[in-house]
Amino acid sequence: MSANSRNALIALLLLVPAQSIATVMFFWWSETPTGKFIFVACKFWMVLLPVVWLKFVDRGPLSWSPPKLGGFRVGAVLGLAIATVIFAAYAIALHLGAIHPEKIADRAAQTGLNHLSAYIGSAVWWVTFNSLMEEYVWRWFVFRKFEALLGGNSGVIAAALAFTAHHVIVLAAQFNWRIALLSSLGVFIGGAAWSWLYLRYRSIWPGYVSHAIVDAAIFVVGYWLIFGS
Repeated sequence: MSANSRNALIALLLLVPAQSIATVMFFWWSETPTGKFIFVACKFWMVLLPVVWLKFVDRGPLSWSPPKLGGFRVGAVLGLAIATVIFAAYAIALHLGAIHPEKIADRAAQTGLNHLSAYIGSAVWWVTFNSLMEEYVWRWFVFRKFEALLGGNSGVIAAALAFTAHHVIVLAAQFNWRIALLSSLGVFIGGAAWSWLYLRYRSIWPGYVSHAIVDAAIFVVGYWLIFGS
């Protein structure tokens, strides 16, 4: 194994599990001081490690990932296509009785998201900031490390699997296994699409456009479930 591949593997082992650990802390130990500390520490770790690694291991320049090759139109089209699938899957699941809005509303009440102002605030945060941070972590850092380790096409699949892992925990904690499995497949497809966008355009911004559209669609569905259509 070359030094570059070895460094990529170490970086992945240091970062990828952190999000799953944070997710477990959030759902099962968030009421304990230890759980809160580990959750916050993992979040800081995921944001800071890529920059520290770039500076001291890769020794590369900091960059805002300029979209020199474009890709915004493709990103928007992919985002709208995935959003359409989300709306269709929601309609089918609701028709088949696989989703129970009252249960979703009860879970929202436990976190305060049954208040419209809190829900809108969360949606704005998730669409504008969280999706950007996920592109920075999972595409700019994690995908590039998988690319260095496995190559471009295999890196797309591996990065999508890594991105899906903590979402499986999130979904399994809130939905039955059928919905969790279907949604996890959707997350994997999204992760693969956004990694491919980075592979093709070498910038996080086309993926961010796509990601933001998809997250907006998810919050629209959430609104219908919690507040009624």
